[in-house]
Amino acid sequence: MAEAGRGKTIATWVLSGLLTALYVLAGAPKILGLGDAVEGFAKFGYPAWFRILIGLVEVGGGLALLVPPLAFYAAGLLGVVMIGAAYTHVTNSVPGVYVPIVCLALLAVVASLRRPPRA
Repeated sequence: MAEAGRGKTIATWVLSGLLTALYVLAGAPKILGLGDAVEGFAKFGYPAWFRILIGLVEVGGGLALLVPPLAFYAAGLLGVVMIGAAYTHVTNSVPGVYVPIVCLALLAVVASLRRPPRA
């Protein structure tokens, strides 16, 4: 029984670590205005401040996934960003809508694994 608990702990940390890397690598260019981030947000009608906000949420939320007491809330906040990303993909006919949907599903797994105990 202890092995199952240990496996769950390892899986939680691995998934959290991978998602952290994903969100830090996705958010940093938005904050710094690098790559296609500037053109992409402008193309869809979003202002520069919104791109920077999303980048900050992605980097901050991604790092917070590694802090167990914050991970549940970070996953929820990043989930909201992923819903917005999926909406932007669908309404602008951008291919790859599955990416934010898969990320949303993985964030839901992290949230369920890091859910705070009930009082």
